Amino acid sequence: MNLTRWSARLPGTQRRNAVPAARGKAGDPAADAASAEAATAAKPGDATPAADTAAGRDAGAASAAADTGARPAAARACGAVTDDPSVTGVLSRLPALIAVTHGPAHRVAFVNDAYTEVFGARTTGGQARDALPELDELGLLPLMDQVHRSGKPRTVKARKVVGGDDHSPAKPGYFTFTCTPVRSADPDPERRGVLIFAADVTDQVHSAERLRESERRLHETAVTLQRSLLPQELEQPDDLRVAATYQPGGTDAAVGGDWYDVITLGAGRTAVVIGDVMGRGVRAAAVMGQLRTAVRAYARLDLPPHEVIQLLDGLASEIDATQIATCVYAVHDPSEGRLSYAIAGHPPILIRDPDGTVRKADEPTGPPLGTGGWIHSSGSAALGPGCTAVLYTDGLIERRGEDIDVGVDALTAALSGATGAPQVICDRLTRALGVTSEHDDDVAVLVLQHPDRTGGEAELFRNASLELLGGIEAAPRARAFASGVLASWRFPVELRDLGVLAASELVANSLKHGTPPMRLRLRRTDRRLIIEVTDGDDHLPRRRRAEPGDEAGRGISIIATVASSWGSRRTPGGGKAVWCEFALPD
Repeated sequence: MNLTRWSARLPGTQRRNAVPAARGKAGDPAADAASAEAATAAKPGDATPAADTAAGRDAGAASAAADTGARPAAARACGAVTDDPSVTGVLSRLPALIAVTHGPAHRVAFVNDAYTEVFGARTTGGQARDALPELDELGLLPLMDQVHRSGKPRTVKARKVVGGDDHSPAKPGYFTFTCTPVRSADPDPERRGVLIFAADVTDQVHSAERLRESERRLHETAVTLQRSLLPQELEQPDDLRVAATYQPGGTDAAVGGDWYDVITLGAGRTAVVIGDVMGRGVRAAAVMGQLRTAVRAYARLDLPPHEVIQLLDGLASEIDATQIATCVYAVHDPSEGRLSYAIAGHPPILIRDPDGTVRKADEPTGPPLGTGGWIHSSGSAALGPGCTAVLYTDGLIERRGEDIDVGVDALTAALSGATGAPQVICDRLTRALGVTSEHDDDVAVLVLQHPDRTGGEAELFRNASLELLGGIEAAPRARAFASGVLASWRFPVELRDLGVLAASELVANSLKHGTPPMRLRLRRTDRRLIIEVTDGDDHLPRRRRAEPGDEAGRGISIIATVASSWGSRRTPGGGKAVWCEFALPD
C-alpha cells in the first residue's frame, strides 16, 4: 500500500519528491506527519523484523536515529498525538488504521477514524487488552511486547478480521499490521510506546486466492490430459500380473512426458513399454502421445525389440527434432521364461528373483530416441515363475545433487524386500523412494510379475512340444501328438477336433514352405489354447484368396476361420513361428 499518494490530498503536505525537504523542517507538525507516513507506510511482511521490507528499513532507520539522540519525525508525531491537534487531525484522516499505545501495559493514547470504522468506537486511556480487544484476538499483544522491549519494528501479514463489538461489527477483510516503536531510546518505559499501523490488503488476498484456485484448476486439467494419454486400463495377459502407477510432478500446470503401455501380442507373449519425453508442456505431451500410438502399431508387427526401438528412433526425429525421449521396449515369452528387451537411453530394468536377489537388465543399451545414427540391439534376461520385473522413469530415482546410480541402488534395495501383488509393489517402491504429491518430476512405474503357480492353478497352465524331423510321417505324428495332449488336458471334443485340425494345417504349411528344424508346441492357459509351429525359414506366410483350381493356399485361410486369432513372427535364430489361438469355454 502506497500512502505517499494520499499525502497530496492532505493540508500542508507535499508529494514524495518534496518529503525530504519537509522532514528537514523541525517542529513542523505537517512535515512530521508526512514523515510518519513515510516511516510507517510499509509493504506487509511476515512476523519477522520489518527491516526485511521497505517499511522495516524506514522504521529501523528511525530507531537508529533515536538511539543516537536524533529523535525521528515519526516518533515526535506519535508522541505528540495527544498534545498536537493538527497531528491528530492528520492521522485521523488517514485511510490506514492507526493506534498508538504507551508503556508496558500498552495504554491506548490515540485511535484514528479509520480504525474505529473497522472495529467500532474505541476509548483511550485504558489498556489495549481491554480497550482494543481485537489486538488480543489477532495475536498482536505479544508482538507489541516484543516491540516495546526491543525497540525494533515487527510486521504480520494478512490477518483476517471477522468481527467487531456488539455496537459496531468489524468490516470483514484482511489487514497487515506493522508495530513500530515510539521513543525507543527513552529510558523511561512509560514514555516508550508502540504505533500500530494496519493496511487493508483484502483485495490482494482475494486476488491471490483466485490465482491459486486458477492454478489448481490448470494443474488438474494438465493431470487429466496426461492421464488421458496413458492407458485407461492395462491389458492383463494370461501369464503375467501387471500393475502401473503414475505420479505427476510438482503443482504447476505443465504436462509431463512419462508414459507406459502393456500390449498382448498373441501366442502368450506380452510387450511392455515405458518412456519419458524430456521436458514438460504441451509439446512434450504431444510427442509422448504419438510415440505411444506408434509403439502399439509397431508391436502388432511382432518385431524384435531392437527393431521397434529403431523405428521409434526415426519417428521421434520426424515428429520433433528438438525433443529427445528415452524408452524401454520388452517382450516376455512365458514358454521360454525370458524377457527380451531394447533400451534407448533409459534407466535399466530391475528383476527380482524368488530368493530376493535383484538383477539389472541394462545391456545392451543405446542413446535416446531422436538422436539417430545408432544401430540398436536386443538383450535378454530370465523372467521365469516367481520373478518380478520393474520398469520406471528417471523421476523415481533421480535427485538434484546426487548421482543417478545412488537412486538406482536405493531402488534395488527397496525392491529386494518388496513382496506382494504388483500394485502393492508399485506403492511400496514409490514410498521407499520418497515420491509424494510435491515431487518435482513425473514418476511412472510398471511392474510385471510372473506368478509361480502351484496346485490346481498350475493345472491350468501347461506346455507340450514335439520336434518334427520332416518327411511324410511328420503330419500324422503331429496329429496324433496334438490329439493325445488335448485329450489329457480334458478339453471338450469339439475344441479338441479344432485343435487337431489347426495343428495339422500349421505343420503341413511348415513342411511345404519351411526348412528344418521344425517344432510343434501346444500351450494352454486359464483362458485360451495356443498352437504354434516353428521352422528355420524366415519367410512369413500371408493369407491369400485361393482360386477353385488351386491345390494350395487354403491352409492359413482354414486356420483364420476356425481359430480366434492367428499370426506369425520371425524368431531370433533366423526362422519363423506361425501360431493360432482358441478361446476356452467358460
